[in-house]
Amino acid sequence: MSKKVAFYTLGCKLNFSETSTIGRQFTERGFEKVEFQDAADIYIINTCSVTDNADKKCRKVVKEALKHSPNAYVAIVGCYAQLKPQEISEIPGVDAVLGAAEKFQLVDLLGTFEKKDKSQIFHSPVSQANTFHNAYSFGDRTRTFLKVQDGCDYSCTFCTIPQARGNSRSDTIENVVRSANEIAESGVKEIVLTGVNLGDFGIQEDKGRVESFYELAQALENVEGIERFRISSIEPNLLTDEIITLVANSKKFMPHFHIPLQSGSDKILKLMRRRYLRQVYTDRVASIKNKMPHCCIGVDVIVGFPGETEEDFVETYNFLNELNISYLHVFPYSERDNTLAENMPGVVPQKERNRRADMLRILSEKKKRFFYEQHIGLETNILFEADITDGIMEGFTENYIRVAVKYDPILVNETKKVRLTGLNAAGLMEVEETELEMLKH
Repeated sequence: MSKKVAFYTLGCKLNFSETSTIGRQFTERGFEKVEFQDAADIYIINTCSVTDNADKKCRKVVKEALKHSPNAYVAIVGCYAQLKPQEISEIPGVDAVLGAAEKFQLVDLLGTFEKKDKSQIFHSPVSQANTFHNAYSFGDRTRTFLKVQDGCDYSCTFCTIPQARGNSRSDTIENVVRSANEIAESGVKEIVLTGVNLGDFGIQEDKGRVESFYELAQALENVEGIERFRISSIEPNLLTDEIITLVANSKKFMPHFHIPLQSGSDKILKLMRRRYLRQVYTDRVASIKNKMPHCCIGVDVIVGFPGETEEDFVETYNFLNELNISYLHVFPYSERDNTLAENMPGVVPQKERNRRADMLRILSEKKKRFFYEQHIGLETNILFEADITDGIMEGFTENYIRVAVKYDPILVNETKKVRLTGLNAAGLMEVEETELEMLKH
């Protein structure tokens, strides 16, 4: 009888694409993929080092897995596994820990998945994580996360990702187009392009920089069957005018950018070793809104970074308040081992970090509501999701407005033209079918 395997993913879209690809390696070898709660024989937990409490979250997921299946084999992979293999191996119930260079060889390395007396560690220096492994999520949802780039050559003082994932490296445009065609054949309508530093696409092992993100986007325009491409996140210094113009003129790339800012204070941006100052960010937003007034712009911000005074925070708050953006992802700064920021002076108390984060989250809600309200009465296309909650299904407009409608099986994974009518109690947009759609029924 085939062994059952279950997966759990912490962290980013990139991790989801990689978990899904590792999952396919298992099913190709005859394992049966099951849900987390279905008493699996093997649990694979893909970890993250960016979000807070990585250790706590990892322990909790391991504990839950063993609650469902006390004798299960538990393997931990991902960023946290690369950074703290020894620490993870000591978590009760963990049988194996695999680093960045080893995670895609998991099935070969662990073979029969028989428990041993001691936890096994398969881990090499991050410098050996220099091969690009193609990955995309599959069968999980309406949209697919397609990994096109990995690693990062930047040296932001708060970040452990270069230590966890290695140097910047990419797939080839030819391979990405091939994957996009495979995804299209499966019936998926939307692809989200993911990477650690997506705008840095084009560096290949042993060859250096040979292609660019702009060239990749041009090539993907011609993929048949995919209705929508989204860019998961792109650094402001790498978001060129030619990329913005391509998206503005594109029938496939959605008017939606997620652009990390991290701080609205030039002083803090310098301490963070970001590769731009706030004027660059202002210019990017102005350029986008000039070409696409309805474009959705999301922003990452870190508050409570060492040295951030109340004045610096207020500067960030006012900067964001005045900026024509649509929503924020807010992170209270959290210390990371082996980063330059860890030992910087001017530590902000945790309570103060949380207060600042709360203030920006309230601002984000206001920004989002204002952005949504600008679109009431307009007609637009919605791609409906497969996820159903309490008889309600959701979908997204091209510019990333989340819409709620009563569940209708015919709508799943379909694109429909609708009119946006107003916000419901949960802050989601409600819609009505346009006369054109009604005539088609």
